[in-house]
Amino acid sequence: MPRTDTRDYLQLHLVVFAWGLTAILGKLILLPPVDVVLWRTALAALGFAILARVLGHSLVPPRRIMLAMLGVGVILGLHWILFFWSARLATASVCLAAMPTAMLWCSLIEPVVDGTRRWRPSELLVGMVMVGAVWLIYEVEFRYWLGFSVAIAAAVFAAFFATFSKQQVAKDMHWSVIGLYQMTGACLASIISRPFLETGILPALPDASSALWLIVLALVCTVVAYAGFMDVLRRVSVFTVNVVYNMEPVYGILLAAIVFGKAEFMSGGFYLGAGIIVAVVLTMPWIRRWVEK
Repeated sequence: MPRTDTRDYLQLHLVVFAWGLTAILGKLILLPPVDVVLWRTALAALGFAILARVLGHSLVPPRRIMLAMLGVGVILGLHWILFFWSARLATASVCLAAMPTAMLWCSLIEPVVDGTRRWRPSELLVGMVMVGAVWLIYEVEFRYWLGFSVAIAAAVFAAFFATFSKQQVAKDMHWSVIGLYQMTGACLASIISRPFLETGILPALPDASSALWLIVLALVCTVVAYAGFMDVLRRVSVFTVNVVYNMEPVYGILLAAIVFGKAEFMSGGFYLGAGIIVAVVLTMPWIRRWVEK
């Protein structure tokens, strides 16, 4: 496993903090979820293209690699569409509570994709605990069952994205070029899916307030955060990334409570279930050593 120093952990936490803002911004931007992703990825692709040119990197990679990056971008786009849709169906807190399950899905998906290892007993144990915590959230906040289910689906797509992105950054390709094509793929996914999920073909135009939040979402939470994510992913494992990534609901739920107030307050059982999920993923390194020693 690659060595991870304090600087890498700090960088990951800053990235995850920025991502914790996305569900909140998704509720502040008064556009359909598909349009939020469409505008976000279009602006982000433009930002990555400018960065790639300024840094002196070619925007035309080999065709096979370009298609692979676009394909991973499509997966990312579907993840974001489901993510913002979940926040609209439920609350930002409910949406964020499901995201830590991405580590479970990633643990199951990664061995199948890369074929380098088998499923570990610790991961199956964590999976059972995760299922119990998710069941608890469904039981105490059943009114949000649909939004939480959509968020679980978003977490599955996030796991596929993290797994395939790890393979792509291992290649000799700069993060700005990877970001350009992945964001382009995500934008294409939004354009193609819009007629099926929304009314009409053309995306809605944002008002002044939504446009401001879209710029923050595209530049800070996407271009800057994505650059930091791609950089650190070269040095750490997907497992380590997912452990730190699971601090997103902690940051996001706290920020949502500050921004939206009582509308984001859940029952005690919800916080218990979310707390179990976060506690499990944060203690996963110790669980792994205890189960597999």
